[in-house]
Amino acid sequence: MTKKITSLVRVACISAGIWMTSITGLFAEEEPAPAPAPEPTIEQRVAGLEAYMNNLDPAGSKVTAIAGPGHNAWLMTSAALVLFMTLPGLALFYGGLVRSKNILSVMAQCMGITGLVAILWYTFGYSLVFGANFASPFLGGSENFFFKGVDSAPNTSYCYWISENVFAIFQLMFAIITPALIIGAIAERMKFSAIMLFVTLWMFVVYFPLAHMIWGSTGYMNGVWNADAAIPAIDFAGGTVVHMSSGWSALVLCILLGKRLGFGHTPMAPHSMVLCMVGTGMLYVGWYGFNAGSALAADGIASNAFTTTTLAAAVASFVWAGLEWLLRGKASILGFCSGIVAGLVVITPAAGYVTATGSVIIGVLAGAIPFIACTKIKHLFGYDDALDTFGVHAVGGTLGALLTGILADPSVNANLISEGYAAKNGLKALVESGTVWTAQLKAMGFTIVLSVVATIVITFIVKALVGLRPTPEVEQQGLDIVEHGERGYEHHS
Repeated sequence: MTKKITSLVRVACISAGIWMTSITGLFAEEEPAPAPAPEPTIEQRVAGLEAYMNNLDPAGSKVTAIAGPGHNAWLMTSAALVLFMTLPGLALFYGGLVRSKNILSVMAQCMGITGLVAILWYTFGYSLVFGANFASPFLGGSENFFFKGVDSAPNTSYCYWISENVFAIFQLMFAIITPALIIGAIAERMKFSAIMLFVTLWMFVVYFPLAHMIWGSTGYMNGVWNADAAIPAIDFAGGTVVHMSSGWSALVLCILLGKRLGFGHTPMAPHSMVLCMVGTGMLYVGWYGFNAGSALAADGIASNAFTTTTLAAAVASFVWAGLEWLLRGKASILGFCSGIVAGLVVITPAAGYVTATGSVIIGVLAGAIPFIACTKIKHLFGYDDALDTFGVHAVGGTLGALLTGILADPSVNANLISEGYAAKNGLKALVESGTVWTAQLKAMGFTIVLSVVATIVITFIVKALVGLRPTPEVEQQGLDIVEHGERGYEHHS
């Protein structure tokens, strides 16, 4: 009986509690809903549109941390075009110039470098070039190791309207093609394992520091975007970073490696000028991404780079082949191809800084001076630069860096005389006095010294660890079948 009474009391209490809670809920005041965010004003909307159209800082316009679709699309396209330059452009261009027994070795080296550098870029390279937490003029930082924080929001230290992951992949393509250019000088005579080890060390010692110094926000020689740059140099798309570094390193490496067996005695003519021409066309097309993409926006500067790239390459091709015709009586396909590549190399650092007329001047000089380097200087000194990497990329890149300083025109690119960075580091004063070439000379000298000294040290390290050259028997037989177990061509009766 007592248990029943106790149970009834409990039920009554619980019921009363539920009833009181319900009644309280009826009379309790509801939590006020959060106030809606204020709509952006018409001024903010117009400011956002103007910032997008002019590739400017969108701060205060309610569109910060958002990638602009048009600019993003252009940089994704440009990244694909620059990869197209290496695979298959450079692979076919170089592949056609070697003997048939070594065509696959060149292609394997291009593909191997692509994979290797992508790994290095993801793990450390991107951060070392474009990071900032080291606060160093020589290396970037560690904050983006393994692409940490590299997402679809823009990194406004470099571009307001491009997703950082797109920017990072675009810059990866530059990192891939740069060491791939070196293999032209040592084609047909260096072990695949040695090349992979050399490239690994070279990226950390030469490319990553140099790219940061020229393009990093705290870079030692970034005259456009670093107010504290010690050398206010300008390099739109890679005259120093890409062509000078690879070209001068290639010269040192080919000399230390030694000449190909039979060089000077055995015929070593290109086995397929058809492949060479096809590869050249791919390089020409891909270079639009290389140069016009370096504007980091689909804007007027990109349009100018597109124009100057076209003119310089076409003019240089005509001049190179014309010199052959005058001096030898024939204009060769190799001459046309070499002229195109030389023109593209020389215009690279200047593409976004010079006028159309400036690019024609560059095209004429690009067709003449690398021609002399490849036909006269190479013969005079007797080094075995197999595919003229030094003559085209080192000489052309050095020439381009100098001509950029002479021909740069602020009417093309107002960043040259901005009241911000350029005024603080002295670039504006150099432009106005016509003496940018003095800063260019310093950057050129720095690049040559770094590339040459580092390559000497790295080459001896690689030689001690894995050796540099295959055996004479392997070199005679060809690298394709021995190192890769395949032949470029199978002939069946």
